[in-house]
Amino acid sequence: MRPTFQPLLVNDPFDDPCLYINCIFQNRAVIFDLGDIHALSPGEILKISHCFISHTHIDHFAGFDRLLRLLLGRDKTIHLFGPENFINNMEGKLAGYTWNLAANYAESLTLHITEIRTDGMRTRICRCRDRFQAVEEEDRQPFTGLLWTEPGFSVSAIILDHGIPCLGFRLNERFHINIKKTALAGLGLEPGPWLNVFKQLLFSGYTEETEITIPGEDGPRVFRVTELAGNIALITPGQTITYITDVVSSDENNRKIVEFASGSDHLFIESHFLDEDRETARAKFHLTAAQAGRIAALCGAKRLTTFHYSPRYIDRREEVEREAGRSFK
Repeated sequence: MRPTFQPLLVNDPFDDPCLYINCIFQNRAVIFDLGDIHALSPGEILKISHCFISHTHIDHFAGFDRLLRLLLGRDKTIHLFGPENFINNMEGKLAGYTWNLAANYAESLTLHITEIRTDGMRTRICRCRDRFQAVEEEDRQPFTGLLWTEPGFSVSAIILDHGIPCLGFRLNERFHINIKKTALAGLGLEPGPWLNVFKQLLFSGYTEETEITIPGEDGPRVFRVTELAGNIALITPGQTITYITDVVSSDENNRKIVEFASGSDHLFIESHFLDEDRETARAKFHLTAAQAGRIAALCGAKRLTTFHYSPRYIDRREEVEREAGRSFK
């Protein structure tokens, strides 16, 4: 079964945190954190539609400049989400450049910047042609945990403690659609772009009368979606990918993470220190590998990937991995 979402840690665990999630059937991607992204090709970066930023420490946000540089002059909308003070941080980033030539671009990049706080979410829209100055009234919504939703998947957030508010993220696929190739061939149908249209109909809803036109060598054929779904589609539970970084091990944080990440298919969680340095970890508001492994076990994660190791362990990578693994068993 080919997964819909393919998560990739962009960098080595000792380098900047950044989780790139490729949406393989949509030619797009979302990204959790924006550390150094030079390991991504321009084509991969141009696929990004949504950026979810845990917090704006430099190692989690320095890649924004690379993203912005590649997107300038393109007709593209990017949605960015971040914690308390995120709008001020974004405005500071954008104000650091001179935009007197922005009107010369034929196309205008648009940024939808959303700040998440316990008391609500604020969204400000900034366009390149306006020199990234907000010219529209802010949109304000309550914070329910849900940041983004569309027919195929949603992304939720949790506010955690890193000495400052820090966000954790969870991507939920509604359900997974597998196409039965033998059934497809039995109907005399060839794979093609129409399958993406078909899948979107399954996600967004359809009636008994909904039809889809499928091209073929002998001309187009028309099927009812209900008929086609019953023949060629196998529906299975969707993926759940959770991303947790830069949090202190506390009763409140641990409880919130376990509840939030419960049942994750794949949990990405920082393991910044070894447990021998747990007092340092607490002072710096980070997790140890043992703490990360225990959290993963408590939430019932099917798969664990650790990252964001302190450089002090550059020659002890296997110790960090083993410590997390022992606690996860």
